[in-house]
Amino acid sequence: MKRVSLVFLLLACLLLCSCGAEAEKSQIDQGMDALEALDFAAAANCFDAALANGEDAQLAYRGRGMAMLGLNRYPEAREAFEKALSQSNGRIHKIEYDISYYLAVAEVKNGDLQDAYDTYTAILALNEGDADAYYLRGKVSLSMGDLGNALQDYDQSIILAPTDYDGYIRICKDLTNAGYESEGKAYIQRAMNTDYRKSEYQMGVFNYYVGEYEEARTRFENSRGKGGKKDTKDLILYMGKTYEALGDLNYATALYTEYLASHPEETELFVQLGLTKMQLEDYEGALAAFEAGIAIGDVEYLQSLKFNEAVTYEYLLDFKKAAVLMKEYLDEYPNDEVAKREYEFLKTR
Repeated sequence: MKRVSLVFLLLACLLLCSCGAEAEKSQIDQGMDALEALDFAAAANCFDAALANGEDAQLAYRGRGMAMLGLNRYPEAREAFEKALSQSNGRIHKIEYDISYYLAVAEVKNGDLQDAYDTYTAILALNEGDADAYYLRGKVSLSMGDLGNALQDYDQSIILAPTDYDGYIRICKDLTNAGYESEGKAYIQRAMNTDYRKSEYQMGVFNYYVGEYEEARTRFENSRGKGGKKDTKDLILYMGKTYEALGDLNYATALYTEYLASHPEETELFVQLGLTKMQLEDYEGALAAFEAGIAIGDVEYLQSLKFNEAVTYEYLLDFKKAAVLMKEYLDEYPNDEVAKREYEFLKTR
């Protein structure tokens, strides 16, 4: 009996200690925990409480801005980041750079491209060696239709980070999506021609982006299990996309499905699996893939997944469900012009 009583006493102490530790956490720390858990509404409440309680205003406004970004409330995000920067009293530290980057994201999301351009320019005035800021300012210039300035900034980002091969790929994607495919491929050729060391896998990625799919497939196959290492998500993704480009959609689907069976957290592969099944006109399979991806809750891919979920219901001829989902999507992402047109069509069916 005494032993049972002792166990309950110990449990009670542990619970009290746990609650006390949680209670000692600042509202800012609790807000950051909520952000990590992707509970943006709860995070916003924590940061508002932090401001009311007189906690560090700069960190609280920064956190509130991040929560507003997560909630797609871009004007409020921008306002919060501006207030966070106003707390610096003219002193520039690492956190001011961080907040400035977030501010630029909010400005881009809100359609304030010139303001975003100016924010990146301010960052570069303080650190002219920031390759990321040059790349992002170039991306904004491209969005504003200024190809010349975009290329200048893209070039400078490459000069500052010549071995950042993902940087070449980002630039290629930006230019291709904007209708400048040949200019995009030129950056990949530049990467291929550098004297810096490149792996077989990396060369395969470059082959893929310049349209050399046979070469890409060979390099990716040679990279599988090399050195006893397990296949990575990126290798499977690029290999699958290469087989798609070569017309073997079924094998690409098999690659994605097999990898997801043991790595069910890889949201990007659910996106690609769904898109591939759409091409195969397996709309039920595509819907299952998109819904599985949505369930993971990865903010980076939610917009694509939710849009494609709605489109898939349209292909399944469930126009009512498609319209409901597209309306919900537009409530979250109101600046998507393609979705707006799609919704107008769905409302007439």
